[in-house]
Formats: sequence, C-alpha cells, structure tokens
Amino acid sequence: MSSAENKTIIETAFTAWSQGDGMAVFNLIADRVEWTITGSSPISGTYTSKNDFIEKALKPQREHLTGPPVAQVHAVFAEDDWVVVQWEGRAMTKTGIPYNNQYCYVLKVRDGQIIRGTTYWDTELVNRAWRG
Repeated sequence: MSSAENKTIIETAFTAWSQGDGMAVFNLIADRVEWTITGSSPISGTYTSKNDFIEKALKPQREHLTGPPVAQVHAVFAEDDWVVVQWEGRAMTKTGIPYNNQYCYVLKVRDGQIIRGTTYWDTELVNRAWRG
C-alpha cells in the first residue's frame, strides 16, 4: 500500500477512537505484532503478539482509568510503510486524577494491519495513575 493509503487507514481509526470507539486503532494490530512501550512504567517492554499486547499492556492500563482515553490527533506523517501519529489521550483515573498524556506512536503498516508499533509517552504520568 502507498504512504497515503497507510496514513488514511490510521487517521480513520484515530477518528473512530476520538468518536468513542476505544479499540479502533488496536483492532488494526496484526496477530504477530511487535509493539514496544518505552519508558519505565509497569507495562513498558516489548510484546510479540496482539493478544499479549492487549492482555498484558492495554487492559491493565485501562483498569486504572474510568474509560479509554479520548484521542485527539495533533499530527500524522507517513512514508512508505511507516506512519507516525502525535496525539493526546484524555481520561480520568479511577481515583479522580486527570490522565492527560501526550503520545507519539510510530507504526509500521502492512496490508492494512499494524505489524510493528512503538509508544512514546509520559511514563511518570502512567506511574502516578497506577499508584492512585
């Protein structure tokens, strides 16, 4: 697929997320993905399957929030198979603390699926959310 097609796939998923579909982006993940979450949060590390990523990273993170963060995209860039998304996620922790994190996702897209991803984010904010 072209850069423009890959960019559109990711933009469409983020638009759906911003309109309430909290799994729109994650539904694009290939079964055999390699996803790295940077930093020193409880879920930082590399996941090598969609199931592991969702069960060991996404679900545990969302257990600390009242709902999935509402995504607001600031910029999307694409070149070949790579799409970079700068976005902000806004949510509340279950203890009432605002969770407004800045993200940068670097995604490799092939045949409409994310086959590699890297999350760059404020891990101290994540750690505070986990501590309550």
